Amino acid sequence: MFLRLVADSFGRRPRHKLLTGAALALGMGVATAALSVSLEVGDRLAKEFRSLGANLLVTPQADSLPLEIGGVDYRPVNAGAYLPEADLPKLKTIFWHNNIVGFSPILQISVDSFVEAGPPTYSRFVQPTKALLIGTWAEHQIPLPDGGTFTTGITRANPWWQVRGRWYSDASQECVVGAQLAARLGVTPGQSLLIAQPTEWIKFISGGDLPAPARKLLVTGLLETGGPEDDAIVVPLVIAQEMAHKPNEYRKLYVSALTKPEDDFARRDPKTMKPDEFERWSCSPYVSSIAYSIQQVLPGADVRVIRRVAEGEGAILTRVRMLLWLVTGAALLAAALAVGASAAASVIERRMEIGLMKALGAGSGTVGFLLAAEQLLLAFVGGGIGYALGIILARLLGERIFGAAPEPSLMVFLVIVALAIGVTLLGSAIPLRRASRYEPAPILRGE
Repeated sequence: MFLRLVADSFGRRPRHKLLTGAALALGMGVATAALSVSLEVGDRLAKEFRSLGANLLVTPQADSLPLEIGGVDYRPVNAGAYLPEADLPKLKTIFWHNNIVGFSPILQISVDSFVEAGPPTYSRFVQPTKALLIGTWAEHQIPLPDGGTFTTGITRANPWWQVRGRWYSDASQECVVGAQLAARLGVTPGQSLLIAQPTEWIKFISGGDLPAPARKLLVTGLLETGGPEDDAIVVPLVIAQEMAHKPNEYRKLYVSALTKPEDDFARRDPKTMKPDEFERWSCSPYVSSIAYSIQQVLPGADVRVIRRVAEGEGAILTRVRMLLWLVTGAALLAAALAVGASAAASVIERRMEIGLMKALGAGSGTVGFLLAAEQLLLAFVGGGIGYALGIILARLLGERIFGAAPEPSLMVFLVIVALAIGVTLLGSAIPLRRASRYEPAPILRGE
């Protein structure tokens, strides 16, 4: 009987039901879109942020002159200790190995260079140009302890390094030249570049053969980074190692990792944490916890966070999520106000019906429960329609902003239905309470 009364009442006054359902559907639609995007915005933005470059820098602990200003390392390129290249596969064995999307070792030395132009007798008298030689991987496959391989290099760690032309092959005698240095040298892709350490040119200029540590490299592209690399020559790591007489060693390592924004807990010193706190910290993909894990597998290494990248990512992600939550809150508040106004109008219109039910013996709880059941049925209908609208809106936002649409989620559906119920009950609480307190006698007398 009760269900029949609810169904009969729900079918009457379609205008109020339509307005309330539309308000709920719109509010739940916006909430669905915001929640769906918010659940994936962290991963989406983290992947997009990897285009900003590496967020971790690994250097030897024994480096004697640590000096970095604005993310630029000003230490002498030939001074300090070195790290073994053989330890690099260990980066893919840490707890957060799936978050390591790329890394690239760097070895820098000072060289003299000039473009080979004309016959050898002519090129010997050209004044060499001093330049910084940067050895690194472009696209390099490393074997992993589990038997697989991992492709990495500077194109993965710092994808914002743009080359006009193409990158070199790591097993070739090729190079890319910074745009500023190329302008000074007058070099273009397709020409050959002679490089050697300053002391090695004496034999060459005096008429001898090209010294063994020197190299004749084919220029495959011009590099533009907006940094000191624009005035450098970038070559395969093995060439820089041979010229520096540092086989299988590197000076610093850029690591690009997917992380979550750091909060106050993440910035705490792990040495001061309790065991349960340390476990929670190390099991969260904070940039500091990933740096700690890397330092454990690379003996003699000092892992530092590139703060200008990591903090910028965290600030943007926090603001985007805050904006989504504000939009969701505003949509829910608007839906609650609309439901409250519609419920109040409905209660006023049904005063005579409510008075008659009470006169026939219905208690205040029964009347209130009947009206609340109608609102709950409306919440289910409005929440379901709102979820469907929200999925469409979320796909449009995801494709336009992040390039990929979020998938429908059962968890989001359940949350939206729960929110629809909560918003409906909250918005209609005051009108329902007022209806339950109506006295039948004054109403039936027309007062």
